[in-house]
Amino acid sequence: MADSSWENQTAVTEFILLGFGDLPDLQILLFLLFLVIYMATVAGNSLVMVLIVADQHFHTPMYFFLGNLSCLETCYTSTFLPRILVSLLTGDRTISVSGCITQMYFFGGLVGTECSLLAVMSYDRYLAICKPLHYSALMNTRVCLQLAAGTWINGFFAVTIFIFFMSQSVFCGLNEIDHFYCDPVPLIKLSCADTHLIILLDFMFSFIFTLPPFLLTLTSYVCIISTILRIPSTTGRQKTFSTCSSHLIVVTIFYGTIMIVYMLPKRDTLRALKKVLSLWYTVLTPLVNPLIYSLRNREVREALSKALSRCDFQKNMQRLLDHY
Repeated sequence: MADSSWENQTAVTEFILLGFGDLPDLQILLFLLFLVIYMATVAGNSLVMVLIVADQHFHTPMYFFLGNLSCLETCYTSTFLPRILVSLLTGDRTISVSGCITQMYFFGGLVGTECSLLAVMSYDRYLAICKPLHYSALMNTRVCLQLAAGTWINGFFAVTIFIFFMSQSVFCGLNEIDHFYCDPVPLIKLSCADTHLIILLDFMFSFIFTLPPFLLTLTSYVCIISTILRIPSTTGRQKTFSTCSSHLIVVTIFYGTIMIVYMLPKRDTLRALKKVLSLWYTVLTPLVNPLIYSLRNREVREALSKALSRCDFQKNMQRLLDHY
């Protein structure tokens, strides 16, 4: 229920993200840890994008969507980690109201996009495994572009409406958010005005733009696993499953951690646990995704090996030219 006397209170112009402020002795260690994670995440996902663009063998629907995912993960981690690094280094944990809402906009848009993109990637694997004869016709260049554009538009469409109403809110009284980013749930609680509409929109958009992609992903993998189990040879089953195993691991990590975070009871004793689990899908998932796809994908490993060999060859040639 909104506070009827909010008009007599001073409006909040900035929030304090408590983050990891309760660990003062670990600030430098956490800064170095997150710095390494951020650099590795950007480097790993950028390398995947470069390989997909540069190597003709990767100009296929599966790798086109993987390139989109790597681009998304780079943007996603850049929404949080630079702000966390500044906070850990300077001790300044404040963020303006407009800055907080902007961060929430990109967070919501990218999460929605990732849900849709993971669903599209699972649908692509479904067509490749369950409808191999029709795959080229059903997943042509035009369809790939439309699906990719649709995932980004779909992700940011809903959050734009939500952020519009959220930006109209007035915040007063307490300005502390016990998180390392601007999570919508605690932010709504800090609003002095009536939040019934915002809460309804948050629930409705989360339901509409998260549940259908999840169900599509789940259905696709039920069909894929059913088809794989009908393959008579063990070698054939292993070879077919290897084409989608990396994506299945990514989907499990992404949805698994989100479900755990938002299904945990709302108790003060579990706040620290929720914060740690939130780190997994906001910070660590973008880091491990390129590792999962590269380590479990023979084509990516071979392309990476060739690229590194080419770089070594060019360096050796340059040394010989400089020597003579």
